[in-house]
Amino acid sequence: MVEVFKTNVRGRNIANRIIERIHKEFSHCRANFDLTDIDRILRIKCDNSMPDSNAIIELVSSEGFEAQVLPDEPASWQNTRLLRLQIAS
Repeated sequence: MVEVFKTNVRGRNIANRIIERIHKEFSHCRANFDLTDIDRILRIKCDNSMPDSNAIIELVSSEGFEAQVLPDEPASWQNTRLLRLQIAS
């Protein structure tokens, strides 16, 4: 299972430190950052379960940064789908 977070982490050294902590504290998970993305994405994949989002947010926060879970679908896609449902009715 995968969870994706928007963060304000900017530097590769900080990102690596957070990844090391995630791997140590959540040994069944693998993490990576995409710092080139506008949302500075933190992606966490766990073997058999969803990552504990609150624990990940707290870990990132303890390093002095913010993280929030990104929804599965972008808002624009949700709005388009809703509009199509309304038109079809």
